[in-house]
Amino acid sequence: MGDFTVGDEDFLLDGRPVRLLSGALHYFRVHEAQWGHRLAMLRAMGLNCVETYVPWNLHEPFLGRYEDVGALGRFLDAAHAAGLWAIVRPGPYICAEWENGGLPHWLTGRLGRRVRTDDSEYLVHVNRWFRTLLPQVAERQIDRGGPVLMVQVENEYGSYGSDRGYLRHLADLLHECGITVPLFTSDGPEDHMLTGGSLPGILATANFGTAAREAFAVLRRHRPSGPLMCMEFWCGWFDHWGADHVVRDAADAAATLREILECGASVNIYMAHGGTSFAGWSGANRAGDLHVGALEPTATSYDYDAPIDEAGRPTEKFWRFREVLAAYADGPLPELPSEPLELTGPLRVDVNDWAPLSDVLDALGGEESECPVPPTFEELDVDRGLVRYRVDAPGPRQPYPLGVLGLRDVATVYVDGVRAGVLDTEDATLADPVPGGVEIELWVESLGRVNYGPRSGEPKGITGGVLHERQYLHGVRARGLRLDAFDSPEAVSKVPFGTPPGVGTGATGLYRGGFDLPSTAPGESFARLRLPGWGRGFVWVNGFCLGRYWGVGPGVSLYVPGVVLRAGANEVWVLELEGAGGAVTLGSSPTPPLPAVALCGSAAWRRG
Repeated sequence: MGDFTVGDEDFLLDGRPVRLLSGALHYFRVHEAQWGHRLAMLRAMGLNCVETYVPWNLHEPFLGRYEDVGALGRFLDAAHAAGLWAIVRPGPYICAEWENGGLPHWLTGRLGRRVRTDDSEYLVHVNRWFRTLLPQVAERQIDRGGPVLMVQVENEYGSYGSDRGYLRHLADLLHECGITVPLFTSDGPEDHMLTGGSLPGILATANFGTAAREAFAVLRRHRPSGPLMCMEFWCGWFDHWGADHVVRDAADAAATLREILECGASVNIYMAHGGTSFAGWSGANRAGDLHVGALEPTATSYDYDAPIDEAGRPTEKFWRFREVLAAYADGPLPELPSEPLELTGPLRVDVNDWAPLSDVLDALGGEESECPVPPTFEELDVDRGLVRYRVDAPGPRQPYPLGVLGLRDVATVYVDGVRAGVLDTEDATLADPVPGGVEIELWVESLGRVNYGPRSGEPKGITGGVLHERQYLHGVRARGLRLDAFDSPEAVSKVPFGTPPGVGTGATGLYRGGFDLPSTAPGESFARLRLPGWGRGFVWVNGFCLGRYWGVGPGVSLYVPGVVLRAGANEVWVLELEGAGGAVTLGSSPTPPLPAVALCGSAAWRRG
């Protein structure tokens, strides 16, 4: 057991100054069987602490129904066993490029902009969630023999709001739930962010990627005393679908890390290991300086150009960081654990079965509802997945433009069963007019809920209406297909599969195939799954959802943890929503380099 406190200049452990050398590693983006390896990699890089967020929506996908809340406690135990302290950032909002910033869809759908405020109904849910989550954190605090040193109040709140009453409620709630270690806030090093997001008497930390001395100078104007800490040192960045892969020069990042430490500050490297947003949990951003423009969905890979790559291997940045951190270690740094090996191949996935989307919806979808206007995803209780909207255009009437108001995010439109086009802007119109006397189907997919900025928490689906000329079409039948409906192989077995259509037909639907492995894959091995020529959709291997693929890139493959593979027969499901392509392969094969954009300079490494 120990006593960790915030001193006038330093963090103090049992009264002695201590510097936190932390790295972000999200337990929910790494397969649990690989936690030990990734934590050992943090230790080998020279870190003494690990930091993680907690996504509320992952653990309470339906109101009052909790799923594996104890994963956090198991992760903290793994960190303790690895010889690491821990920093916990429970939210309730986390950003993290995660679906809805970690807030449940059923919460934001009901409350809208009332979330992240001192709203009484919102706080009822927060109170209940924290009282469920936090006992496992409290019992693992350092003063009880555990690894937890600090716990965060909200997350970058100054980038969003200014409700001090809300922040104070959260701080008091953390104490009521047994948190006795120091609390802290983290915000960008700008006056409006620090004034909106910090609280008197609670440690304030700063998030930035460059210009450490300038950032700490701003922090010091607001907090003349207390230890300095960069709670998010952005050593890389995340990718958006359809954009270039983002990289940061290793030497440039190491120079900033050295600058932070030369300031006498503690640091949390964001990300030390990014991992993967499995199962469609990636969030999205809105473009522009004010984050209110076009939707920018976040890619499945959360590699982040981190020092430990998506597969758990050291990069050049790892070795540069290790050199910097070695100067601040108490002794020699630990040796690296064995490096994960990529499975050789490639192995062809034989796709033998197929079912059209309508049959998949009939087997796995929710009940169809009829409403005067299109219900949102939230009203249909769909977090990740898609919704089929059906509506009739009365006739007889001449062909008129067919439009959708408030579309989020992409709709494939069918007129009397014939594909008529794809709409992908908020207020969109089909290229060709549509006559009366027809049935219109719109298959709408969410590409990830916004996780940052003033439009976070916005609803998905058709949020306005369907227009024929300027007339709303009423009497909408809507049916949702949640992504977690595929979590059960028994459920998927109810899909009436048939023979796949011919190559080049571009048919949508659920494809089923498989491959054989001669022996069990080593636990720290991995593979890459490739779908050349396929459009957009999701992939499962042995029931484990790898996440979304999309032909627009930048990712050209999906990461497959070796622990989900098995000796003998392995089953693959592909839910294709745009149009199937060529052969699906698993294993190593020549991969063209990703187009990349290198970012550096103070402006590029500050969140908007």
